Amino acid sequence: MAEVFVYIIKSINNNWNYVGFTGDLNSRLREHNSGSVKSTKAYKPFRLVFAQIVENRLKARSLEKFLKVRFNKEALLNLF
Repeated sequence: MAEVFVYIIKSINNNWNYVGFTGDLNSRLREHNSGSVKSTKAYKPFRLVFAQIVENRLKARSLEKFLKVRFNKEALLNLF
């Protein structure tokens, strides 16, 4: 079973952050920082502020949705 990463990246230039999931975290971070991801292109560059390995895509999607709720994301980001 392939690992899946749920992650939060934060824009270095402002307070904007993004939650997502991927099977290849390093490659995905390169994509975000190169500007090849349409939804994050305007906010690059990024730094990784949170990553967690989950068992499968279904659990990753569930955690991603939970973290996208502003209160949950802000509470987690305040730890960093």
